[in-house]
Amino acid sequence: MISGYPRSDGRKGIRNVVAVAYLVECAHHVAREIALGFRAREGGSDIHVIGFPGCYPNDYAQRMMEALCTHPNVGAVLLVSLGCESFDRHRLAQTVAATGRPVETVVIQGAGGTRKTIGAGQEFIRQVLPTLESAGRVPMRIDELVIGTVCGGSDGTSGITGNPAAGLAFDRLVAGGATCIFEETGELIGCEHIMASRAATPELGAELIGAVEKAARYYATMGYGSFAAGNAEGGLSTIEEKSLGAYAKSGASAISGLLKPGDRPPHGGLYLLDVVPDGEVRFGFPNINDNAEIAELMACGAHMTYFVTGRGSVVGSAIAPVIKICANPETYARMADDMDVNAGRILGGAPLAEVGDEIYDLTLATAAGQRTKSEELGHQEFILTYKTFEPIGPACLAVG
Repeated sequence: MISGYPRSDGRKGIRNVVAVAYLVECAHHVAREIALGFRAREGGSDIHVIGFPGCYPNDYAQRMMEALCTHPNVGAVLLVSLGCESFDRHRLAQTVAATGRPVETVVIQGAGGTRKTIGAGQEFIRQVLPTLESAGRVPMRIDELVIGTVCGGSDGTSGITGNPAAGLAFDRLVAGGATCIFEETGELIGCEHIMASRAATPELGAELIGAVEKAARYYATMGYGSFAAGNAEGGLSTIEEKSLGAYAKSGASAISGLLKPGDRPPHGGLYLLDVVPDGEVRFGFPNINDNAEIAELMACGAHMTYFVTGRGSVVGSAIAPVIKICANPETYARMADDMDVNAGRILGGAPLAEVGDEIYDLTLATAAGQRTKSEELGHQEFILTYKTFEPIGPACLAVG
């Protein structure tokens, strides 16, 4: 049975972590030492570091940090500020406090430097951790789950094993009322009209096409697409071929909406997350690595993320578990300690549906508290950069 930790906004979390959030890169080391030092001396694996490295203010970063610090998997928040950065720490603290979560802000310049701030931060964790560890779970329905999916380190097997298997799991979850989110508009180039044919309304279909066309313009301006050397070494030839594989992980359900980072889906169904910034190209490559995409899925409320890889990846995530789906049997044989599902066995004759069911079952087990491989290994990668977005319009959220 799925169970979760109840939150004041009606959502439930499948984990109950303390988020230690730095508000500028100058505070990153102190935040990391607060978490690592506490775990080393007093235990408590669910103390995760997240943060924004920039000093110049950015609406996207503020929105992301507010969404992440009030994520359903977060039970308490420690904010770590240098003191002179432009990030609005007061607004962030107020946003967290309004949800009923314990929150504390430590300011390095005011506390007296590194050691004193580490001590103050660890004292806050010491006070709140017993309450979080003793918190009871309550029953949770499948239609309360939010699941994201990304693919990284793709190769020629990704589009015929791992991604379609993830898509089958998505279809089953959507049929049960869950919310599923796929993204990577820069890796859907060439699939936009096929994708639009699945939209719940013609107006939404046009928005989906527009999101992919925006990504194509963005990459054309930069002179670089979402296609790495490792993709070519793994047997992929073009961005269109890579897109066909990436598209497969969305499954076959009707698409209910288009989101941008930090948007919360209004109801269950399948959604596309547009991660390419709006406006002129200002902040470089839109997603500098896979963990940036995972963070944006989490900001939309994803309890966990499917990560499909053919070449291999070891990353996990802070706050939300990552389920690794390995598309290539040879990669799985080399990296089994990091992989949760061997989708590569499809190449040896295993039914695609069987692997899809395995992913679905593992999703429910993870939601019930079972740890993924990346969690067991202590992976808590996180990254957040500068971006800018305009609000979505009414056509982006179809009702039926």
